[in-house]
Amino acid sequence: MNIIFMGTPAFAVPSLRMLLEEGHQVVAVVTQPDRPQGRKRVLTPTPVKEVALEYGIPVLQPERMRNKEAVEQLAAYKPDLIVTAAYGQILPKAVLDLPSCGCVNIHGSLLPKYRGGAPIQRSIMNGEAVTGVTLMYMAEGLDTGDMIAQIEVAIEEEDTSGTMFEKLSLVGASLLQTQLPKLLAGEVNRTPQNDLEASYSPNLKREDEQIDWNRSSRDIYNQVRGLVPFSGAFTIWDGEVFKVWAATPTSDSPSNDSIVAGTVIQLSERGIEVRTGDGSIWLTKVQPSGKKVLEVEAFIRGTSMSKGTVLT
Repeated sequence: MNIIFMGTPAFAVPSLRMLLEEGHQVVAVVTQPDRPQGRKRVLTPTPVKEVALEYGIPVLQPERMRNKEAVEQLAAYKPDLIVTAAYGQILPKAVLDLPSCGCVNIHGSLLPKYRGGAPIQRSIMNGEAVTGVTLMYMAEGLDTGDMIAQIEVAIEEEDTSGTMFEKLSLVGASLLQTQLPKLLAGEVNRTPQNDLEASYSPNLKREDEQIDWNRSSRDIYNQVRGLVPFSGAFTIWDGEVFKVWAATPTSDSPSNDSIVAGTVIQLSERGIEVRTGDGSIWLTKVQPSGKKVLEVEAFIRGTSMSKGTVLT
């Protein structure tokens, strides 16, 4: 059985490795083009490409999967099954129709909730206690295809998007491994999604990253951990971006309710306490503009920030 695997970030790597280590015939890997990374903008292969090269698997990197040439390249491999995991492009019908066993996707949510490109981040940012992985058949709509199987995974209090990406990537590989014999034999039970229960998780934008101090401490805490380790949440201090990489909400409300949200209440070894819409929150790992990420103790030793500073 010829399998084409399509994926890009580290989330997809465990599934690809599982297929290769189990001896399945992965005839090609499709991933996003190499992109410049870091301050020096070094052209860097995707994590999935690195694994494919390690195993000597042909790699395709079309800018647009909808191009006729890209579809023809895939067709030449005569795929029986296409497996995708966080590939990053919507597949056209011409690709969906290629494999005899269909195209399946490993999606990081319990569909039909959190369809779209940022299900893990938005689940955490919305304060969900549970998420999971869905193995599904792909359709022309956005994550609308019939479901094959799901596994629930708890979101713990200290989890970030980074830790959940890692957990769900392993669960996704395990789920694919379990269902693959049935997929290849055409013995899978398909469960249509209930569109009335659907919710969406669009890709994050800049406005999703800026902290609104009028929100609750819990909401801000969820926002911060939902953006780690990717873009990070930010506020504005002294006219410049000030990133927040870790925080701890507190149940102790400031005694003076006239304090404006965003005001620094105190700086201590515990962190930077900032007034929120319903109390306060401690910032414990921060990054001033143009500087490296600092634990709060190191930041406080050399900062001009003081009690009464207002973050916006």
